[in-house]
Amino acid sequence: MNVEVILLSVAMAIAAGLVGCFAVMRRMALAGDALSHVALPGIGVAIAMHIHPIVGAVAMLFFGALIVWALEDRARASTETLIGVVFSAALAVGSLMASGEELIETLFGASGALRWPEMVFGLAAAGAVVWFMVSQRNSLVVMMVSPDVARTAGINVRRLNLLYLQMFALTIALGLRYLGVLLMGALIIIPAATAKRLANNLGGMLQWAVGVAVFATLAGTWTATYFHRETGPLIVLVGTAVFLLSFLKQA
Repeated sequence: MNVEVILLSVAMAIAAGLVGCFAVMRRMALAGDALSHVALPGIGVAIAMHIHPIVGAVAMLFFGALIVWALEDRARASTETLIGVVFSAALAVGSLMASGEELIETLFGASGALRWPEMVFGLAAAGAVVWFMVSQRNSLVVMMVSPDVARTAGINVRRLNLLYLQMFALTIALGLRYLGVLLMGALIIIPAATAKRLANNLGGMLQWAVGVAVFATLAGTWTATYFHRETGPLIVLVGTAVFLLSFLKQA
């Protein structure tokens, strides 16, 4: 592993750990997996236009999150249900637009050297996600407990919810390079689910989630490099192993 890969993977893991905690608390455990599939059409369009796939992925993820946010108040359905509907349509469209090796790399991630635009985007995006989650965590908690109390406290609930969904989408985009469309959701949810079992408060949960995500990412990447395998599946397997070990803790 070179320094660039380590730096970017750690930044991705920190963002995923923080975002995942609030996703688990909001009962959006499957949303990360579903929303990640929304990137497929954007990647397909980017490939067809001969531009970097991450550009199309980010654009489509932001658009998908915006659609979910716009429909939340109008449709009597949960966020996770709406994401599932958007995901189904996006997966169908994306499958038509990408094929062969490109589709495999999109679904499961790809190894290889990083280009400097990927590094710049990754570090800037991870920094934005971490800053948002740390600075807005109290407001996010109040919004989850009671939107009415949040409004009384002067919190713009709809704007905050939109920003969270966009940070969620941006975090997914961060991991598409390594884990792909099918596996990135796991890095958001598994560390947070593990942290929920091990922590006694929100601060502890955030710390545990970040720690587990970073460990799974580094250990999975090292194992993949050592055995010449793809990184995504091994990162998820390491995270899953830590989650299973968390059951050793006495309730």
